[in-house]
Parts: sequence; structure tokens; C-alpha cells
Amino acid sequence: MGWALLGAGLLLALYTLLRHGLRRAPPPRSRPALRGRTAIVTGERWAPPRRLPVPARPPRSPLRALLRSAGGSGGIGAATALELARCGARVVLAARSAPRGEATARRIRTVSAAVPETGNAEVLFMQLDLASLRSVRAFAKAFLRQEPHLHLLINNAGERVSAGGTTEDGFSLPFQVNHLGHFLLTQLLLERLQSCAPSRVVIVASRAHCAGRLHPDTLGRPPPGPLSTFQDYCDSKLANVLHARELATRLQGTQVTCYAVHPGFVNTELFRHAPLWLKPLFLPLAWLFFLDAAEGAQTSLHCATHEGLERFSGRYFADCRLQEPWPPARDDRLARALWEASERLVGLGGPEGSPSPAPAAVLQ
Repeated sequence: MGWALLGAGLLLALYTLLRHGLRRAPPPRSRPALRGRTAIVTGERWAPPRRLPVPARPPRSPLRALLRSAGGSGGIGAATALELARCGARVVLAARSAPRGEATARRIRTVSAAVPETGNAEVLFMQLDLASLRSVRAFAKAFLRQEPHLHLLINNAGERVSAGGTTEDGFSLPFQVNHLGHFLLTQLLLERLQSCAPSRVVIVASRAHCAGRLHPDTLGRPPPGPLSTFQDYCDSKLANVLHARELATRLQGTQVTCYAVHPGFVNTELFRHAPLWLKPLFLPLAWLFFLDAAEGAQTSLHCATHEGLERFSGRYFADCRLQEPWPPARDDRLARALWEASERLVGLGGPEGSPSPAPAAVLQ
């Protein structure tokens, strides 16, 4: 199974290389001022590194963004949170592990507070397990009680491509963590985002969405076949892109915008789950072609802070550029069917065509 997953991932990376070529990313831009703004960044595994990544430049080339494992993005989340804090935002780190999350928040506070003029120490951790809908509701209830503002929601957390199993809610682990948990979280916080508009939602997807196949009647069940976990991951990433598309449709006329992003292929995740003997063979590839966490955070930061993106709400970005996703990810009927099925699975519902923000009772 391990070899099959590795082979499938490499084939996907090779296809992406051939399709998208070697364009250079845009040059770095000045740091935006986010003083007075509040952001949530979700992360499944906050693991504080010995030294935090410094997001100083965008990805060097799309080739560096072709070979990222479809894994968790804790490193990207930490880099995203650090840069938002450096810009002056109040940042809430939301993840499952309290010890790791608190340690990461402490490190970000230390680094961010040293930035002249814009840096700040307003970085805190709140526990959130996206594999539990009960935990998502508890987090939203606590956040809404504790924090009066929300301007940026970065749905960054993600289960890795090799993750399997079933959640306490009866759904496949990758699909719930990557899509259903974030779908519910976004809905529970939507009224606060609207009241604090202009605000933005960034959904971290993946180019792996091109291999996704969604059937609303079987959502949340592991797909059959020898590559079940890989297919499940790709399905969840397609759901991410469609979620952003339908959310934008339902929020037309408001000042809440949303974007799906491909962060690139980041070296910290592929090697973590590769066989030990195989890791030395990949080191030259990682050095030449892979993104580090700071580079992988750039597209999320671009969509969260760059001016003038409002007209692109619901669209898909990679390498800090607007790109066209795979055709199924542009299917409005599929996006609507996914939305309605997701509402049903997480226990939400609203008037037809509405964003169905959750009533207070749903938070109980």
C-alpha cells in the first residue's frame, strides 16, 4: 500500500510538472498593515520548530511547487500565523494538540513582538479537533464568546494522504478533517465574519483535487479500491475547491470573500511519511524543487491580505496567481450538491440559496 500511494503521488506530481511548466512566482511585496484585525489559522499538527520559518519571499518557481506530499500542513500554518502576527493581526491558532499549539504560539509571540512598528504579541492558542464535530462546535462557541472580531479565517489544517480510519462521527478521517470540519467551522463563524466585513476566508486545497471524484450520496465514506486513502484525500481536496466556489456564490452582495489555494509541494511532509531507507534518495529533489514552509504559506497570505482580489472570490490560486482548477472543480451543480450534502452531514440547514449561518442552538 505504501508503494502504491508513493507511486500515485509521484505520477500526480509528474503530471503537474508537464501541465504547468516552470513559470516564476511574482516578486515579494511590502508587508500589509493588519493592526486591529483578528485571524484564525487552523492546523492539525502544530509542531514548533527550533527556529520559526520566516516568510520573506514567494515560491521560487512552480517546479518547487510540484512535488509536495499531500500531507498535513502544520509548517505552512505556523508560517502563515507568524506572518499575520508580524503584520499586526491578532492571531488565534486552532489545532488538536494543546502542548504543541501553546508552544508554537509562544514562539510566534516572541518572534513577532520583535518586529518594529507592526509586530505584536497577540497570538493565542485555542483547542480544535476537526475530526470531532462536537469539538468544532465547542471551539466556535468559545471563540464567539471570547473574541468580538473575526476578519480572516484560514482553513489550513489537513490530514496527510496516507491517513486512514474513521472519526467519532462515522466519517473517513481525511474527508472530515479536510472538508466537513472546516465546512462546519466556517458556517458557525460566518455571522461574525459578516458583521466584521470586509473579511476573507482562505481554504487551503491542493492540486491533488484534479484526481478527486465526488458523489454527494456517498460523501464521507472511504472510496473502495487499493488506493482508497489516496482517493479519499483527493476527494477532500476537490471538496475544498468546490466549497470556496459555492460559498462565494452564496455570499454575493456581502463583503465576505473566499479563495481556494494550492500551497505548493512542501518538503517537510513528503519525507516525514516516506520509508526511512528512501529518504536519502529524495534529499536532492527536496533541495532543488520543493518549497519550505515559509514559501508554501505565500499563496495563503496573498489571498488573505492582497488588495483588489474581491472580484476573484470563489476562485482558485496557486503560486500567488489566479489559475483555473480541474473541470470538476468548476462544476456549479456539483458545488451546490456538495454544499447541501455537507449541510446534512454536519447537521446544518438553511433557506435555499442562503449561506445558512448557524443559529445559536447549533452551538450547544
